[in-house]
Amino acid sequence: MTKLISIIILFFSTSLFATKRAYIDVGKAKVKKSLLAFPALQYYGSAREKESVKLGQNLFSTVKNDLDVSAMFSFIDPKAFLEDTRKVGLRPAPGFPKGFKFSNWTPLETEFLIRAGYKVIKGQIIFDTYVYYVPQAKLIFNQSYKGSKNNFHRIGHKFASDLIEKLTGKKAMFNSKLTFTSDRFRKGEKEVYIMDWDGKNIQKITNHRGITLSPNWSRDGRKITYSSYTYHRRLKKNNIDLFIYDLMGRKRFLASYKTGINSGGGFFPGDKQIALSISLNSNPNIYSMNLTGKKVLKQLTRGPNRAMNVEPAISPDGSKIAFSSDRSGRPMIYIMSKNGGKARRVTFAGKYNASPSWSPDGKKLAFAGYDKGHFDIFTVNLDGTGLKRLTSARKSSGRFANNEDPSWSPDGRFIVFTSNRTGNNQLYMINSDGNNERRITYDRHQYYKPKWSPYIN
Repeated sequence: MTKLISIIILFFSTSLFATKRAYIDVGKAKVKKSLLAFPALQYYGSAREKESVKLGQNLFSTVKNDLDVSAMFSFIDPKAFLEDTRKVGLRPAPGFPKGFKFSNWTPLETEFLIRAGYKVIKGQIIFDTYVYYVPQAKLIFNQSYKGSKNNFHRIGHKFASDLIEKLTGKKAMFNSKLTFTSDRFRKGEKEVYIMDWDGKNIQKITNHRGITLSPNWSRDGRKITYSSYTYHRRLKKNNIDLFIYDLMGRKRFLASYKTGINSGGGFFPGDKQIALSISLNSNPNIYSMNLTGKKVLKQLTRGPNRAMNVEPAISPDGSKIAFSSDRSGRPMIYIMSKNGGKARRVTFAGKYNASPSWSPDGKKLAFAGYDKGHFDIFTVNLDGTGLKRLTSARKSSGRFANNEDPSWSPDGRFIVFTSNRTGNNQLYMINSDGNNERRITYDRHQYYKPKWSPYIN
């Protein structure tokens, strides 16, 4: 297992999820955000321990950024606080000595109050959290987290995810990760990387020293498929082979190496079968492959008329496959049964539609659409209705930028994509309704084909 995946966080709670009440309606949060007070973390050690103090500041920033990205809260300015949170405890008075007073938070119309503190012992951080619903002066969430201080980022994501699930009754994506290819290691080469959704903890997982393409997660988040240009001695030339990388064992396996292009591996539920595109020295078609025992191939598309069929994306329930095909003359998005057969066209607008990605509820597709000289990200219902453009950006020259390669977050609230608006291909994310666009990477490298992971515990 990779370092990023193998992080273990021990945690215990006294009142976690004691009630099933949802305090925030996700739909209504778009109209009115909840007022949240989040004072700085209390440190139980000495202020002279600069490393530990900095650790707490970073942990606080991680949590606050997660909650800000959720778009569910308006943060109360600390300058407006009516008590010095450094001098009162994490639990309320009068039940606890030197406790804080709810009466100091109600005038600010505070809905939720987070009080949290931490200590560092022998390289381990213990993070104690208390969340209160101020209108009822009620503790609604209390949990302690323990893990290596080097993994404070993961601890912060875990708390933010638990909190959102408690308040909304729905899972959050803060524990999730991204995979992508990039030239970060060496210009002119592309390797596969994984990182936290917010751009932290980047790790290179391949070392082909060449060109890798189109990584994708297994359903359990433990494997990644990708393609790579590989030299075949028999052919005396490079071939685009499909590999599977096992994050648990840190090993790669050659999955498909038919002569031509082997790419776009997507896992069916159960992770024992994949769909991929294979060219076999002709226009590519989509196949399914059994990964257990003998690798049985089944051809799912056959043209028509030597059409290109690529980028298979499997629906969340595994019953359908979306893909890009130029069978109508221009590349458009189609959907077919998992067993192949007749395909139904979904998109009709634009000159080139590519990179379909299913929403987690299976009701929509995101894709990159080319029109008027550039790509943008769109969503559409499965019947072709409800087409919506999510992105539009210009370069410094004033020309429109390309926004491509969409992938949904596991909670269905966000879409990650690439954009060359800065001159380099960088990673961005946007709410699935087209609001709150954010940049994820800030460097001069190139990033390609990001895929959002499933939920990772």
